[in-house]
Order: sequence, then structure tokens, then C-alpha cells
Amino acid sequence: MTQLQTEFDAGLVGTGARPTAKPSAAGATGFWQSGHRPTLIAAFLYFDLAFMVWVLLGPLAPIIAKELALSPAEKGLMVAVPTLAGAVLRLVNGLLVDKIGPKKTGAIGQIIVIAGLSIGWLFGVNSFAGTLALGVVLGFAGASFAVALPLASRWYPAEHQGKAMGIAGMGNSGTVLASLFAPMLAKTFGWNAVLGLAVIPLAIVFMLYMAMAKDSPSQPAPKPFAAYLTVLKEADTWWFMLFYGVTFGGFVGLAASLPVYFTDRFALTPVTAGYCTAACVFAGSLVRPIGGAVADRIGGISTLTAVYLLAALVLVAISTAPASLTVSLGLFLLVMATLGFGNGAVFQLVPQRFRGEIGVMTGLVGFGGGIGGFYLASSLGFAKQWTGSTSPGFLIFAGLAVVALLGILKVKRHWRGSWTAANGARI
Repeated sequence: MTQLQTEFDAGLVGTGARPTAKPSAAGATGFWQSGHRPTLIAAFLYFDLAFMVWVLLGPLAPIIAKELALSPAEKGLMVAVPTLAGAVLRLVNGLLVDKIGPKKTGAIGQIIVIAGLSIGWLFGVNSFAGTLALGVVLGFAGASFAVALPLASRWYPAEHQGKAMGIAGMGNSGTVLASLFAPMLAKTFGWNAVLGLAVIPLAIVFMLYMAMAKDSPSQPAPKPFAAYLTVLKEADTWWFMLFYGVTFGGFVGLAASLPVYFTDRFALTPVTAGYCTAACVFAGSLVRPIGGAVADRIGGISTLTAVYLLAALVLVAISTAPASLTVSLGLFLLVMATLGFGNGAVFQLVPQRFRGEIGVMTGLVGFGGGIGGFYLASSLGFAKQWTGSTSPGFLIFAGLAVVALLGILKVKRHWRGSWTAANGARI
């Protein structure tokens, strides 16, 4: 394994791996020469497959709900539990990343997920309570966010943070894989078998991860756990949690809920609903690195201002749209792309403010995103059960986007005035 690691280091980056490359006004240091490419690739692959299984219950929900006779509220809760568990576990992973390093933390999480899915496949999941327990296990996959992004980020200088975090974060495209293949495999082999089949690519990526990933030499020295939590005293921490709670929370909440939405509202088959969901998720995932790159160029604040305004408008349109699959699909494609763009912009800003605490901050901000996703997915289910329509859930989330818009307008003068002098990056 050590020899293979050396080959990756030498063959892919040569002498170009510079964890602490200094930003330059002219941007002379190219992106691909400023970091560690094998680690960036490993972070993406780990994140991608982890996200695939994190949202696995979403594409399977129509099949599971029919087999277990679940109510709309139970369906909403089932697809939301992995998001909530992932949110909480991101806090744990954020602390461990700064304490023992991202590579070890990621390895532990992958082993837990592989073991949990294997047990679920061997013994079967045959009750609503069983799906909730499975959702908790899948939360460890969602917590990969707090590992993959610091793993990549610490190898890159300030002027390339948006691109590095965007490429690593594009691993949320794994939700596309779940939406495309899980319903088809469940139709052929049964939904319990999908749990076992998912272990195969997870095991392959785990081996690649162990060979390619490498902690940056700039990994900070471990501190007492209490010392990491001092960032909670900073108001900026809570702003970032809110901002990501809307962008990523909206993205993952919709990724988990759209299969149920499309099957309930338009009577689509689970496979067709999976295709529609995959298209929406792909749009959101594809633009994440673009959002990071745009934020590198014009600043994350300007980017997020446009994101929250557009997201609020489109969510309102979704809540009032006619029962047309074409119209609804177009609106969901637009809002997912908007939220994905915003995800890249948020994590262009976080390393500028909390470079030395990026591990715990990724965990905290990721926690905010997970809470947002849990709220959206569960609220859509409860709204459907209580009112007969998901519209109230979309409207309330549009209101949260407006709150985030007002928040970014409130902090922009202070942020631009106090951060730019520190590192010269666009804010």
C-alpha cells in the first residue's frame, strides 16, 4: 500500500505537491500545480460513493413504502433520518479530522458503512423501525462531507479554495447514481438486495482511497476537544451554518424527496421517478465546482446574494405550479442547479475565514446543511399528510432562503472589510 501511494504521488504530481503554496496577486500558481492531485481525486471518489448510499432510501422509498404500507409522514421521516444522522455525525467527524487527521477519519467511516450495509443485506430490513435504524447507519456516509472537503482543502492555497472544494464537493453527484440504479436493481433483485450490491463499489473505492489519499503536511497539531468548539463563540460560524442549511439543505432534502414527489403527484413508476430525480441532482452536482470557481473570481458574497434570491423565487413557483410534469421538472432542475451553485460558493468563503479550523468548521457547517435537509424532507411528508399538498413545505423553505438573503446582505460589509486584508482572496 505504501509503494502504491508513492507511485501515485510521484506519477501524478511529481514535485508539484505544495501544501502551503502562497497566493499570488497574478494567480501565477496554476490550480493543478498547487496541490495534491491524487488526494483530490480520492476525496471526490470517497465523497461520491458515500453520497450514493447516503440518499439510497430516497429512490427506494416508493418501493419500500408500498411493501411496508407506510403513511406519507412515515415516508418523509424515513428519507429524512439519514440526513439528520449525517448532520449529527458531521460534528463528530469534524472534530476527528482535526484531532487524528482526515484520512483515518474517512477510513473509519467507510468501514462502518460497509459493515452496516452488509448486515442489513444479510439479515434483511422488514419494518419501519428497521428502515430508521438503517438510516442512522447511512448517516455515517453523509458525514463523509466533513472529511472529504478538509482532506482536499488543506492541500490548496486561498486563491484556489473555491475550485478545490468544488471538485471534492462535486461528489454529491453520487446521488445521481442512487437515483438511476437503485430503483432498477430493486425491481430486479428486491430492495434488500440493493444494500448488498452497494457494498461492491464501496469496497473498491475504499481500497483506492487508502492508496491515493494523503493528509497534508499542513495538518494542524491536535488540540483538546474543548478548544475546537471555541468557534461556536464566533457569529460567523452560525451565519455559515444558516447559509449552508439553505443551499445544501435544499439540495439534499430535494434529492431524498423527489422520488416520492414524482411518484405521488404524477403517478410515475419508481424507475421513471428515479430518472427525473437523477436529472435534477445531476444539474445541482455539475454546477457546484462552477459555483466555487465563480466565487473565486467575483467573491462568494455576490454569488450567494444571487443564489438566495433566485432560489426563493423558484421555490415559490414550485409551490404554485400546475400539475404538469414538464413544468415541475423544469423548475426542479433550475432550483437544484441554483442550490448546487450556492454550495460551491459557501465553501469558497469558509476556508477564507476559518483556515486553521477547517475540519471542525466543515463539520459544523455540514451539520447546518444536514439539518436543513432533514427539515425539508420531513416537512414535505408532514405537509402532504396534514394538508394533502407539499406546497406549504416549499413555501416555508422559500422563506428560509429569504432569511439567508437578508443575512448575507447584513454581513457583507463586515466580511469584506475584515477578511480581504488577511489573504487577498475575493470575498
